[in-house]
Amino acid sequence: MTTAVAAPFRFFSLQVVRTRRLGPSLVRVSFTGEDLRYFLSDGRDQSLSLFLPAEGRTEPAVPVELGDGWWQAWRELPDDVRAVMRSYTLRSLRRHPDEIDIDFVLHEPAGPASRWAARASAGDKVQLLGPAVADNRAIRFRPPEDTDLVLLWGDETALPAVSAILEALPAGQRARVWLEVRDAADIQDLATEADAEITWLVAEETGAACSPMALDALRDARLPDAERPYVWIAGESGCVKELRRHFVRERGVDRRRVTFVGYWRQGMTEEQLRAAE
Repeated sequence: MTTAVAAPFRFFSLQVVRTRRLGPSLVRVSFTGEDLRYFLSDGRDQSLSLFLPAEGRTEPAVPVELGDGWWQAWRELPDDVRAVMRSYTLRSLRRHPDEIDIDFVLHEPAGPASRWAARASAGDKVQLLGPAVADNRAIRFRPPEDTDLVLLWGDETALPAVSAILEALPAGQRARVWLEVRDAADIQDLATEADAEITWLVAEETGAACSPMALDALRDARLPDAERPYVWIAGESGCVKELRRHFVRERGVDRRRVTFVGYWRQGMTEEQLRAAE
């Protein structure tokens, strides 16, 4: 039986149902499990913590039976036993049957999550730390009710969130969107009823986390007139900070109406990021 951690989050014991390649750099993994009936989320950029088996193991070692004490006990496990933890965004949630989708970015050199996703198959087991309350603190996309223009930017790691946000925007909502991918074959058809203009950027191999084209594209963009825009930016940490400065300093957007989320940082693993926090 799965043990609750701290409301509104809890552990979910899941297994892979199927996988689907979305492009050269992207793979979608669908999960199911009896616990998912307790999984609730109203967010479109819902953040999750996924625990994958250590290399050579078939199940993720996470001491969920310890309740709130799981974190310290998990950290004290040997490196070759301790489950690999990575942060991901929920792509979609379905009922009857209960399933969730998580999209993974494949890259070289591959990290443990990228390696796992590339060879994932039906029946593979994972643990997920996710929401049991629909409105929770791991949801960041929260445009004010008076928003008259939604501005979105994301790299490949933010593509699932941007896709879900676009699906949820109401008909007629004005939106401008910039998405950066590393391969033109990763470009997707995104569904939305919003009045959305989507610009795809294919990143150059510059070695920089934030390619020059990202800032250039935003600086060159002619935005619709708006009195109360809302900006959501997510991707590489340094890049989103630079783009936030553009919207606040160069575009004059109220900083309180700008949400920016660093999903990863150039040259650092998630373990290193958490240790630096």
